[in-house]
Amino acid sequence: TTTEYFFTNFPSPDYDEFPTLCEKGSNRKFRLWFMPTFFSVICLLGLTGNLLVILTVFFFKRLKTMTDVYLLNLSFADLLLALSLPFWAANSTTEWVLGLPLCKAMHTIYKVSFYSSMFLLSFISVDRYFAISKAVSAHRRRSQAVFFSKVSSAVIWVMALIFSIPEMVYTNINNKTCTPFSSNSDPLRVGIQSSQIVVAFILPLLVMSLCYSSIVKTLCQARNFQRNKAIKVILAVVSVFLVCQVPYNIVLFWTTILTAKGGTEDCNYENGLLYATDVTQCIALLRCCLNPFVYAFIGVKFRHDLLKLLKDLGCMSQERFFKYTCGRRRSSGATDTETTTTFSP
Repeated sequence: TTTEYFFTNFPSPDYDEFPTLCEKGSNRKFRLWFMPTFFSVICLLGLTGNLLVILTVFFFKRLKTMTDVYLLNLSFADLLLALSLPFWAANSTTEWVLGLPLCKAMHTIYKVSFYSSMFLLSFISVDRYFAISKAVSAHRRRSQAVFFSKVSSAVIWVMALIFSIPEMVYTNINNKTCTPFSSNSDPLRVGIQSSQIVVAFILPLLVMSLCYSSIVKTLCQARNFQRNKAIKVILAVVSVFLVCQVPYNIVLFWTTILTAKGGTEDCNYENGLLYATDVTQCIALLRCCLNPFVYAFIGVKFRHDLLKLLKDLGCMSQERFFKYTCGRRRSSGATDTETTTTFSP
């Protein structure tokens, strides 16, 4: 019969030869609770810490040194980053329904704040290097330092905007998701992620390593009673940067290599990378709420101004303010130096 002839001469295809879609349901369920929870915590802490830094700077007019200017710009960058997190949480868990203009704005704000934050951390380490390791020459140019810091901060924001142009241009709503990439194997992903690793991680890491290692060497040769405290603060600064940035950039580097090779056919391996990316990205974002504590509030003068601000705003009693300020013994000479205002607990 005709049916027998058809099945005899045209056998059924081998379905094992067809590629199967990788099931990512478990990753979606994980994102539904993990991303909103983590992003909400980071957003709340980031807004609180960075707003306190900004209020303290403006309330006490603390733009007297290069570090003050850089810290203010760093707080603005981290504040913008924190403000974008609710949109990122929504984008990672549900379909994007807020339109293309807001989609592009979210990516632009995130990238500009991200790059400017990394550049500012590098400039802070350079400023600390000249203030401590080259203290004599830095003191001579003190009058010009604040002007230079304001100009360099403006340049940093412009450079951050330039490095964000590719995502500003290519960001679109693909598969109901706000993203600059059309797929996981999009060649554009390789270029953007590679430049991000080099410019926003390797370069700042190199600058910070050189500057802080030189500072520690200088402090070890000094006989100041604040030396050990200053070294501990530097180690804390470097540790926060490494703990937050290294895991995410390792995962980002590996996913970039896999994308360049055309992806992977191992579904379990791909899902594992998605979990690793989500977790390490959240850890990396922690820096926007940790920066105020490791760079601003750890300084003696900054901490004193913050406590005074809280007292003036009615958030702290007069007795508690005197307990935290006048109750501590302070050396008249040491607490006014560049080292202790920035690198003492």
